[in-house]
Formats: sequence, C-alpha cells, structure tokens
Amino acid sequence: MVQIKKICCIGAGYVGGPTCSVIAQMCPEITVTVVDVNEQRIKAWNSESLPIFEPGLQEVVESCRNVNLFFSMDIDRAIQEADLVFISVNTPTKTFGIGKGRAADLKYIEACARRIADVSDGCKIVVEKSTVPVRAAESIRRIFNANTKASLNFQVLSNPEFLAEGTAISDLKNPDRVLIGGDETPEGQKAIEALRSIYEHWVPKTKIITTNTWSSELSKLAANAFLAQRISSINSISALCEVTGADVEEVAHAIGTDQRIGSNFLKASVGFGGSCFQKDVLNLVYLCEALNLPEVARYWQQVIEINDYQRRRFSSRIIGCLFNTVTDKKIALLGFAFKKNTGDTRESSSIYISKYLMDEGAHLYIYDPKVKREQIFQDLSHPAISDDPERVSRLVTVSMDPYDACENAHAIVICTEWDMFKELDYERIYKAMLKPAFIFDGRRILDSLYDQLQHMGFQVSKYSFSKFSPVTSAFC
Repeated sequence: MVQIKKICCIGAGYVGGPTCSVIAQMCPEITVTVVDVNEQRIKAWNSESLPIFEPGLQEVVESCRNVNLFFSMDIDRAIQEADLVFISVNTPTKTFGIGKGRAADLKYIEACARRIADVSDGCKIVVEKSTVPVRAAESIRRIFNANTKASLNFQVLSNPEFLAEGTAISDLKNPDRVLIGGDETPEGQKAIEALRSIYEHWVPKTKIITTNTWSSELSKLAANAFLAQRISSINSISALCEVTGADVEEVAHAIGTDQRIGSNFLKASVGFGGSCFQKDVLNLVYLCEALNLPEVARYWQQVIEINDYQRRRFSSRIIGCLFNTVTDKKIALLGFAFKKNTGDTRESSSIYISKYLMDEGAHLYIYDPKVKREQIFQDLSHPAISDDPERVSRLVTVSMDPYDACENAHAIVICTEWDMFKELDYERIYKAMLKPAFIFDGRRILDSLYDQLQHMGFQVSKYSFSKFSPVTSAFC
C-alpha cells in the first residue's frame, strides 16, 4: 500500500481549511500543508483570527499549527513534496455562456490540474474534494494524460465532503460516512486504500464507503439535492397550512415520527441557503438537461423555485402586515448568515429578503454576530441584488448591537436562528420601538416566548411557518 507522509491541499476555504486541520490533528505523523493564492486568507490562517468561524476550529488549528499543519502560499513546493493532493477550490455556478445559472464553473479545478501536472514528479494521488459535476475526474485525468512525463504517474480519486457549516468539526470527527471513489484498476484500488488508511486513524472502517469515481461524484450532488428537496417539501406544506389553519410544526412532527420519513430537515423556514444546496441542485438540473432528461430536470428545478417562492412570500407578508408599505420605515433585520454558528452568507435567505424590502424603500438595520460589515454590503451590492450601490448605502445600516438595530424600528425580522436572539430583552426592545411593534420570526425560534411577547404588546404576525395568531391589521 502507498504510504502517505505528506499532504497538500489546494484551497484554504470552508472545506480545505477545516478538513485538513482535522486530518493533521488526527494523523500527527503526516505533514499537512494548505495552500492558497489569497495572501490575506493565508495570513489569517496563521493568525489568532481565523478567516472563517466554526465552533471548535480554533482549538483544532492551534493544536497542530506549525507542528504538522502549515498554511502557505508556496503552492508549487507543497505540490512537489506531497504524496497526496486535495483539490478544494471553489466551483461556483456559471454566470455566463453555456449552462449559465445552472452548470458548475470548473475553471479553478482545471487550473489546479494543470498546475499539478506542470510541477509534479513521481507518483501522485490527486483527490477531488470540491463539489463537482459527474465525470469531472475524467476531465482532470485527460489533462494529466496530455501532460504526462516519463517520471510521472497520477491516480485521481473522488472524496466529496459532507460536512455542514456550523457543525463542521463535529461532522469531520464523527462522520456519518466517508465516501471514496476511484478507478477499478489495481492502481486505482491502491490509491483508494491509501486514502482510506488516513481516515481509518479515527473513522470506523464500516463508515468508509468505496465506489467507482462516477458514483462518488453523483452521490454528493444527490445527497444535497435530497436535503434541499426536504426543506422545499415542508415549505410547500407551510403555504398550505397558512390557508387551512393547520400548524406546520405539528404537521412536521406528525409526519416526522414515521420512521420511513424521519424528522430531520422538516423545519419550515424562510428557505435554505449556503454554498452547496442551490448550486448542487442547479448542477443536477443542468446535468439532466444535458443528458436529455427534461422531466427529471423539471422535477429538481421545482425545488429551487419553491425556495425562491418561500422567500418572496415571507417578504410579502412583512410588507402586507406593515399596512402594505415599508417605504422609509426602519426594519431591524436580525441575522445575515445563512444559518447559525457560521459567518458564511453565500445564498443566504437574508440577502433576498433584504433585496425585496429595499425594492420597497425600507431602511434596513442589520445585525449579525459573526458577519462583517464589508461582507453585508458586498452581498447586497451584487448586480443580481442591486444595480445601485449608492442606494444600498443609503438604505442599509449595519449595527454592532441588536438593541441599536431595533431602536425606533417598525418591525423586527429574524432571518438567522442565532441562539442569542432567544435571550434578548424583548421588553426593553418593545419600549424602544415604534408602535405597533411587529415581530416576524423567519426561523421560528421564539415559539416558547409567544405568550410573553403578546403580553408585552408585540404584534406577532401569523405567517406560513408560525403558530402565532394573526395581528389585528386589515393587511395581515
């Protein structure tokens, strides 16, 4: 079996950084070097202020940084010295050309493959860690084959990540499964065993699944599509609950107790976000279209459309309850990350809810404990969200304190389920707000406080995924 002594990971983002930090901690005999072209990101990984927030990550990094875990910009040297190279670069959805809005853009994957081929010698195991479309490994292999030297031999594996932001360290240390795909040739099987031996330092053998490369790549897309589908399914039921008087939380509990269905991912909300779900479902849609499976493509496209619909419906409810206008009204938006325990805002529902409210002329005061001001303005000034950055600057204020955000506000909109929002002094907040004071709980984290909030005087709107009683407004 091939002995792995040195690992290089290209890409120091949300996947590469945490994954390789855990590998370094669990495999002290292996030297792990994470490289990136972004100088500021590498400096941050080498500092006390890591570039991403993830519970437990700081402790993992500090336990092995500069011992057997290194963060560097010397990409070529790290590749040359490595026995195994992870490719963990971004694979965004294409914004132009064939497949625009659906297909994955593999330019960074291709650039990595060419660089690896250019600087390598000897035997290398190259592992796709990024989420990629099916048969991306074949593209990497073709680049290698076209640039092979006499002294060079490559094996390409697929090893998709299944971690969830906010619980990434726990997911990495206690995974449901580790999936490794490779060639069914003797050389391919040896490469699989080499990677398997790394994970076996802490993952039970029964949880390590091996497949062919294509099955591994498709399994990642399918897993995220199924999870997104469950969220859109319960959100579609929440719309039905709104017009029938049913409580979606009670419905979710009732169907979730069926062992064939289970209770996970049956929490109705303002919709899913993050870097993977939408991108991977759209990738699956494009794959089906390219393979002449239009019925399958339309099925998965509907998952995205329900997600968009839920965001619009929530925003419309806010506007309707505020007497059908939010123009020049102050709205406190609590939470901007796509979920709690992360600072990641990619595809966050908060971005789209902010857009719809800004389109109506609302003044937004945004507070999030982990998202930086610069990131919020960057997201809201994106051409797909607003074509007028000056208007964003005029309508959006980023608050450093939730109480400041809520002062003199017409309404509070909770978009991220941060635990701290359950502990706020709502009596103090109510006294500082304009009356009537509205709360729109897009994550349903205040259910247990409903009676108290109502007693204080809050108008807590009834909308699709809440049990709250309707407010006394003709518009709500």
